[in-house]
Amino acid sequence: MTVVCSRLKDHFLTGDMPPPDTMYCSQQINIPPELPDILKQFTKAAIRTQPPDVLQWAATYFSALSKGETLPVKDRLEMPVATQKTDTGLTPGLLKVLHKQLSPKEPVMKEELLKKWKGLCLPVEQLNTLLDLGNFDEQIDWMGFFALSCSALGGTIISALKHACEILTEDPEGGAARIPFDTFVTLYTYLAKLDEDIPQDQIDSFLLSLQEPVQRQGGMVQPTNFTGLSRS
Repeated sequence: MTVVCSRLKDHFLTGDMPPPDTMYCSQQINIPPELPDILKQFTKAAIRTQPPDVLQWAATYFSALSKGETLPVKDRLEMPVATQKTDTGLTPGLLKVLHKQLSPKEPVMKEELLKKWKGLCLPVEQLNTLLDLGNFDEQIDWMGFFALSCSALGGTIISALKHACEILTEDPEGGAARIPFDTFVTLYTYLAKLDEDIPQDQIDSFLLSLQEPVQRQGGMVQPTNFTGLSRS
């Protein structure tokens, strides 16, 4: 090994590059001590997130990592359900990532939302559809956009609210999926008013029907409180 190192040293001193199959000694290869763990965490994140464009997602991942920003990584691997199409784009896991990234920046600039959306390899056409539905301008009300995104995950307002609870809850996975009632009211009212078929008295009646369980649950609401109710 000493002989190999000596020959390599002579090559570099004379300006000659070693042939491609030259063996390097361990003293010459400096591997940053943090590199193995960085690559391990990146691999685990890619497996959980399953990005359709790994290179584009990797660029976003390492950019966020270097800036200390929230990583574009799902909490867990999502398995497609029987009713899910392969081209749906947005998923509950990806919406949760977006919420973590953007909710602290309320109001969110459209340019920033587009950047995060592309970073998760989501179709821009779907984003434009949501922006048009909400009639958003350059400054976006994040919770309004979040509510619309939940409606894209579920076909009804009740389904959208169930998704919202499961994404926003601090309960452990598989738990009650509780969220503050004030947050629920904001999301429900936004979606209900977009639906011109729901009159104000029906909105008020639906929210009033939840008051009793909400009081029992310390100001929190959970999907079991409203999924059995008639359409809101």
